[in-house]
Amino acid sequence: MRRIAEQKRIVEQLRNLEKKTSEIAELINLATEEADTSFTEEIHAETKKLAGLLDKLELELAFSGEYDSRNAILAIHAGAGGTESQDWAEMLLRMYLRWAERRGYKTEILDESRGEEVGIKNVTIGITGEYAFGYLKSEHGVHRLVRLSPFDSDHARHTSFVLVEVMPEAEENVDVKIAAEDLKIDTFRSSGAGGQNVQKVSSAVRITHLPTGLVVTCQTERSQHQNKSIALRILYSRLLEMKLEKQIEERAKLKGKRIEAGWGNQIRSYVLHPYKMVKDHRTDYETSNPEAVLNGELDDFITAYLRSIAGRRDV
Repeated sequence: MRRIAEQKRIVEQLRNLEKKTSEIAELINLATEEADTSFTEEIHAETKKLAGLLDKLELELAFSGEYDSRNAILAIHAGAGGTESQDWAEMLLRMYLRWAERRGYKTEILDESRGEEVGIKNVTIGITGEYAFGYLKSEHGVHRLVRLSPFDSDHARHTSFVLVEVMPEAEENVDVKIAAEDLKIDTFRSSGAGGQNVQKVSSAVRITHLPTGLVVTCQTERSQHQNKSIALRILYSRLLEMKLEKQIEERAKLKGKRIEAGWGNQIRSYVLHPYKMVKDHRTDYETSNPEAVLNGELDDFITAYLRSIAGRRDV
């Protein structure tokens, strides 16, 4: 049903392009027959809109993956470095939330572990919207920040690393099937800042998938049932991600390529000192305005990546 809906959407877009092209052609013919230059500005404006729609449709050629049209689950993990990396992780969280807001996507914090002083250790967010995973798959990898530390009395230059994971949201028992006996479910008290914020009941949930050893926790909700539901949602997506990674590795072996994974896969650098620059190491696209990027203006980086992989089946 999802594939049918997606094909209908594409057909509607093509018909809309045909209609707009026909309208512009009629406007040009009218202006030509009557030698009327007053239509020139309108023709240019409508042509520009049409080119934008066509460019967007062309960009969607990069969405060749089976799950690209899905919602996304995005996880951010602070690297070594304590306060510095945890603050950097929170900056990235804000960047993705702002980006999603700009696109009209719905966001939901599924699980979060705050830092002792500032920032976050880990956070998992759900992002709901058309092609959310297709766009955000460009963000999977290590993000590096270079800046003068606001936490260092000497204001020395620091480098921080954060890992961003992006997974398509899985459909339970469709994309991945899990037997009840494969799950170990534990409950514990949610951690809080102390005082009234500490829960007296064991509402937090930890689920272990015994065949793979994957462990997912959730403690953001007050209800144990809600935390279990969210943890399962994340677990299904992580298992789907493992399934996709295995397929990619098998294809890579056939091609004789070695896949670099994990923390060595640095994809982008954000430099705030001694100069200002954000550079993507896969596409070489860069900008000298990191403030705008950190405020959610990611589309140029995402577009550059999508254009670089258009037509490829291994991403």
